Amino acid sequence: MDKAPAAPPHRLTGAEWLDRPETQAVFVALAARGHLGRAVGGAVRNALVDRPVTDVDIATDARPEEVLRAAEAAGLKAIPTGLAHGTVTVVAGARPYEITTLRRDVETHGRHATVAFTDDWAADAKRHDFTLNALYCGADGTLFDPLGGYPDLVARRVRFIGDARERIREDYLRILRFFRLTADFAVGPADAAGLAACVRERAGLAILSAERVRVELLRLLAAPRGAEVAKLMQDYGLLPAVLGAAPRPTLLARLAAIEAALRLAPDPVLRLAALAAEIPEDAERLRDRLRLSNEQAAKLARVAGRGAHSSTANLGPPGAEAHARAWLYRHGVAAYRERVLLDWTRSGAPPDSQAWRGRFRLPDRWQPPRFPLTGTDVLAQGVPAGRRVGEILRELETWWIARDFAANEAALRQKLAELAGRE
Repeated sequence: MDKAPAAPPHRLTGAEWLDRPETQAVFVALAARGHLGRAVGGAVRNALVDRPVTDVDIATDARPEEVLRAAEAAGLKAIPTGLAHGTVTVVAGARPYEITTLRRDVETHGRHATVAFTDDWAADAKRHDFTLNALYCGADGTLFDPLGGYPDLVARRVRFIGDARERIREDYLRILRFFRLTADFAVGPADAAGLAACVRERAGLAILSAERVRVELLRLLAAPRGAEVAKLMQDYGLLPAVLGAAPRPTLLARLAAIEAALRLAPDPVLRLAALAAEIPEDAERLRDRLRLSNEQAAKLARVAGRGAHSSTANLGPPGAEAHARAWLYRHGVAAYRERVLLDWTRSGAPPDSQAWRGRFRLPDRWQPPRFPLTGTDVLAQGVPAGRRVGEILRELETWWIARDFAANEAALRQKLAELAGRE
């Protein structure tokens, strides 16, 4: 006999974000003007499955202008961040809360919607993408589940609200959100109806902004089942549409396994490199296609590509560690470990490889020495001030590195005298 669907608990208890004075101050400010506020979405969802909560969004039956007046009357700062869409940011203490008026869609455009305000909580719930995101919570913790999202949350099932294709056509980013939340929350296969709808509507991905795609893609790659879901997207033809190239989900899965073996937190940019940046040109293409930040683009470029003539040549076994020490000296610990992880991934070696693990741990047992000479030492040899001083210093440092840092300061000074004597 089938079990009855899980009924939501009457009240959410023990949620720090709900009990904190700042959150309660927002609820009190709305109630003082005769309005109801309920936390909604990710904060409620995460609290129910004991996951961290960062942002707290609140839905209310108050119109935006009334939210502004309620905040002012309570001595809270209010910022009209999105009045046309019903959103006011209220700051209590130093914490921002997005307060959004209940809405219903009047017209949708695939990227955004024209909305009308309403007093109907169920109508507002139907605007959400997935049932597990349409959970509400009052100031006292009382839960409101108008669409049956709680059973889906308990079952770890990511299911579209109503007709999946209609929800996707309202905002095509929901395709990526379906896969991202599946990678983050779901247990077992992806919801069949949702998957089929995403495949049928995948052409809509082309109208999305690069910035929105980037945010969802990187969150997907960092999710617990990111590698598995990326493979699913590849199998159904969606991943090339996102990346504009033929991805390599097998390499992504290898990197994820290595990170897990080393107990490292997932690195989404490193995972993107494993998935789709085999050569430097790939990194440049992804930088432009996804509008990566300068920091993200620099990291991707740093770890993309390899080869004997590359500054990012393979740093792993076999062979001596001299090249690895040289690379660590020039680029630092963080960049070195990123490079090793990618080389390890591309080598095909298993996650429990002791040789690769030893190469990854090199910074734990060897600290790069400080190059002991400066431009002053070159000038002391009679070399005139100018560009040649820097050239000699770099040549001397290269000579020192090539000998695996074995030459001491006396040997370096002798070599400097030889170089200066050529002038």
